Amino acid sequence: MAAKKAIETFSKSLIEDVHKWGCFKQTGVSLRYMMEFGSKPTDKNLLISAQFLQKELAIRIARRAIELESLPCGLSLKPAVLKVRDWYVDSFRDIRSFSEIKNMNDEKEFTEVIKAIKVRHNNVVPTMALGVQQLKKDMDPKIVNQDVVEIHQFLDRFYLSRIGIRMLIGQHVELHNPNPLPHVVGYIHTKMSPVEVARNASEDARAICCREYGSAPDIHIYGDPDFTFPYVSAHLHLMVFELVKNSLRAVEERYMNSDKVSPPIRIIVADGLEDVTIKISDEGGGIPRSGLPKIFTYLYSTARNPLNEHEDLGVADNVTMAGYGYGLPISRLYARYFGGDLQIISMEGYGTDAYLHLSRLGDSQEPLP
Repeated sequence: MAAKKAIETFSKSLIEDVHKWGCFKQTGVSLRYMMEFGSKPTDKNLLISAQFLQKELAIRIARRAIELESLPCGLSLKPAVLKVRDWYVDSFRDIRSFSEIKNMNDEKEFTEVIKAIKVRHNNVVPTMALGVQQLKKDMDPKIVNQDVVEIHQFLDRFYLSRIGIRMLIGQHVELHNPNPLPHVVGYIHTKMSPVEVARNASEDARAICCREYGSAPDIHIYGDPDFTFPYVSAHLHLMVFELVKNSLRAVEERYMNSDKVSPPIRIIVADGLEDVTIKISDEGGGIPRSGLPKIFTYLYSTARNPLNEHEDLGVADNVTMAGYGYGLPISRLYARYFGGDLQIISMEGYGTDAYLHLSRLGDSQEPLP
């Protein structure tokens, strides 16, 4: 009954509008375009940006709302997933009910609307994780492999699209910042040092490891700290943090009851003509080959889930060493969003190497699911 009630809260005309907009074509944007466009945040540019977002966000949000209605295995009817769908439909309604943006006053008001949408969607990832957990609990063990594949493909599309939506909103909102830092255009750092970001992310991960285990292996970083290229440093921080955290955990657990000193984790930053590659190597014992395909999936986390059914979703920002098992697949999506990738190569009995490839050309269009 609850599921039915949740669906009825929206008017028929609104749902028809969602389905209409979900058929329109999305428009991808490149990192370079965002950077060049945002480097001169004149009133005219802000107005163009807001007018573009009013259409583009409505299309992207509508597409996700429609997808959330027809997931396999009854995932669409799980309470957490219904909640996420409601957020998407609410956000679609907020954008569509905003009148045409004609002047800077409209633009300022619209910016407040999309700012609020971004906040509304803050907990989408843990809430979807909870929905998948609710599904796993009731899932028939004989569930068809095809359905599992379908759920995975959906979650990849869904989270990739979310990265894009948040990037577009965040970029527009940041352009209003009256005192931007040097070399920063919205979310993009035009002279980002990957070595420096890797150092900060590693320190954050080490602090959490020390808090959880009482100690942490050393981390050695190799690469030219003066080398810079344009990228979204928050994205890189998130990816390196996740990979280093996994390595720290593997090494700590392997050497926990040993008299040996735990070996350091090595981070190597290489700048090629096309790609910047960051390799993170540990001697944490590796992953068996049979387990490798599972590390990028959303349904097989071995870690405990920090979100319980009855916990307040507002506390989802507490980072634990284990997390809810979405770190790797989501990090890979962040890498792919700007034309990069993430590969994990493991030697069982020795350790794991993670290769994070970042495209340095900045010309690749957003992948639009």
